[in-house]
Amino acid sequence: MPVIIDQQEVIEKLAGRIPFVSVVSLLKFKPKGMTQKLLHELKYRSNTEVGEYLGNLLATRFEEKLRSLNIDMVVPVPLHSSKRRKRGYNQSSFIARGIGDKLAIPVNEKVIKRLRNSSTQTRKSRQQRWLNVSEIFAVVKESDVEGKHVLIVDDVFTTGATLEACGQKIIEAGGRVSFATIASA
Repeated sequence: MPVIIDQQEVIEKLAGRIPFVSVVSLLKFKPKGMTQKLLHELKYRSNTEVGEYLGNLLATRFEEKLRSLNIDMVVPVPLHSSKRRKRGYNQSSFIARGIGDKLAIPVNEKVIKRLRNSSTQTRKSRQQRWLNVSEIFAVVKESDVEGKHVLIVDDVFTTGATLEACGQKIIEAGGRVSFATIASA
């Protein structure tokens, strides 16, 4: 049975690193646990319905909080084009669609782009993760996010390096950020 994560634990992972409005994560990630199995279905077995379902579940669980934030758009963390071609889709896009559909907030997959491919984060330390992703994202058109509140969505929150790197680019372009992930390790 998946375990709901303590939200304070999630907030503390990013506190002081980036000026964010809010962060939510639905489930606790445990190796070989149910949450990992669900995310592997989405990420490696092309079961994109799982992504939309989990996004909808997250939006339902945190509906009151997310609605109160007046979010302008939901933005999935982008994959590099080569990884997207190989997998055929971006798993975070399906999570974002589930959230956007439930909350009637537009999903925009063209706000942030990944400039270069990065190696997997799976076995890296927090510092190695940050160095791996610190300069690989860019906002495509700053006017799309200037003055807007952007909800950045990813599948798993481990150290927060990817979320921080994406969020920093939105902030530099004049936007505000909140984050949502399905799981937190």
